[in-house]
Amino acid sequence: MKKKITIVSSVILMFCLVLWGAGEYFFAQAIKIGPKSFIDSETSDVWREANAWFASKDLETWKITSDNGLLLSATYIAATEATNSTIFVAHGYGNSTSTMTQYIKMFHDAGYNVLAADARGHGESEGAYIGFGWPERRDVVQWTQEIVNRLGSQQQIGLYGLSMGASTVMMASGESDLPTNVKVIVEDCGYSSVDAELSFQLSDMYSLPAFPMIPVTSLLTEMKVGYNFYEASAINQLNNNVKPILFIHGDADTFVPTSMVYELFEATRGPKELWIVADTDHADSYENKGFEYAQRVVQFMDAHIEKAHD
Repeated sequence: MKKKITIVSSVILMFCLVLWGAGEYFFAQAIKIGPKSFIDSETSDVWREANAWFASKDLETWKITSDNGLLLSATYIAATEATNSTIFVAHGYGNSTSTMTQYIKMFHDAGYNVLAADARGHGESEGAYIGFGWPERRDVVQWTQEIVNRLGSQQQIGLYGLSMGASTVMMASGESDLPTNVKVIVEDCGYSSVDAELSFQLSDMYSLPAFPMIPVTSLLTEMKVGYNFYEASAINQLNNNVKPILFIHGDADTFVPTSMVYELFEATRGPKELWIVADTDHADSYENKGFEYAQRVVQFMDAHIEKAHD
């Protein structure tokens, strides 16, 4: 009997060690900063003009310190004509401000100041881990307050986010101390929650079920980074949001399922619009639709921001 108990205990211990090791692997793949083989780093010809424009501009670097002591960086470009209106831009997973030049130019061309931030562990910002928007939501609160502090209390602010950045600004929308200067939000292809997105990726990339890998990796993330996947929900945050939001999602998104946008759309309590972009994969809406994309996004921002020039 004792021998059987020992064997069973050994098997259980071995299973736990293997599971924990698998959790460490998935944690390293998803959460730790480092090269990501599944991220497309190719630059389309569509972006070359915007990249050249960005490189020619007089850029101003802003810095803040996050709630856990990380030095974060953002790039500020003032509008050609002085204005009380600023758009905050949040990039996607594994990217940085330098990959958002087309969006930055879009808003600058529309007469806005633009502040584009590097998320924790991305670009010029410090950090060893990716928060998938949850800890970063607090950074959005700080960055928007920094806009008010530097540019004045009359500033009217729009939030724009792409992919992880989209989920970040949606998560920020539910924060009680988000400055009232924030008037409007545009999100493009954000996910509904970290749990749902990582569960989808685990199935899509590894053909594995969510249980038990997601709970184990979530526990590791809570121990090492300070948040868990189940609290990191854009849906829950949108339940507390009353600001206008434009939701954009490609109907052929293979990275963040299109079904998620319908859940997000239903969750928010404020004015809202939904644009499902035909024949479009993840984060390709601007590349595919160009003028129409810029027109829809800028018109939505303009409709909810009282733009004034000095």
